[in-house]
Amino acid sequence: MTDGKQLLHFVFGGELKDLNGTEFRDLSKLDVVGFFPDYASAVQAWKAKAQATVDNAHMRYFVTHMHRLIDPSKDQH
Repeated sequence: MTDGKQLLHFVFGGELKDLNGTEFRDLSKLDVVGFFPDYASAVQAWKAKAQATVDNAHMRYFVTHMHRLIDPSKDQH
């Protein structure tokens, strides 16, 4: 958390149709990892999921900066 302020992040992933794209093969099978109060904890969760699925080349996880969507004027980690 920056200066005691919550900067919400969302981590999710799924199997991609194409390794060069970001379109998921089946939206009903998205893995919702969770919401995190800061970037550091979101990255920690992202790394754990990415490492656990390393054997599936089509599996990708993402960190989304939810705080930017909520308040775009405060665009920072």
